[in-house]
Amino acid sequence: MTGVARTMFDLAGMLDEREVERAWNEMEVRGYRVRLSVPDLLERYPGRPGTALLARLATGEPVGITRNDLEEAFLALIDRFRLPRPRMNAHLAVRGRFYEVDALWEDRKVAIELDGGGAHGTKKAFQDDRERDRILTAERFTTARITWHQIQEQADEVASDLHLILTPYPLSDGSGALRPLPSR
Repeated sequence: MTGVARTMFDLAGMLDEREVERAWNEMEVRGYRVRLSVPDLLERYPGRPGTALLARLATGEPVGITRNDLEEAFLALIDRFRLPRPRMNAHLAVRGRFYEVDALWEDRKVAIELDGGGAHGTKKAFQDDRERDRILTAERFTTARITWHQIQEQADEVASDLHLILTPYPLSDGSGALRPLPSR
């Protein structure tokens, strides 16, 4: 019987990146992952197709598990413009509340919501979305909302804005003196 690590290794050489990421996530969710066996296989077969992808996944880089076409298009935009990968559908605890954020860069305190009309079109969702944005902003998160139309029709602008959002503001001019943050 083939082990889980070997199966992942074989899949990485046959499937596209997104399919391998989904399989990797499923392996972790089900608790099948043995951390040392994948690196052992990578060391043993360094030139085999898929090894670079598995090496990236084994380091713990966020896996972009998506639930719909909007999230998939967003990750494609992230990859196309070489922006850092977020954790998708990430759970975040703030002020004793638990939120699920569509795209989260927790280390940079950035939360992006991908708004489709169906999921965010009800009065309750509208109110809940604004409450979450207010609370996250008060906790010093940068929040933004991106739509399907913006990803499809304004990809360059969205990517440029995400780059600015994800790039930390310089706090010093090199002399050691602190500079104020730019006003928003």
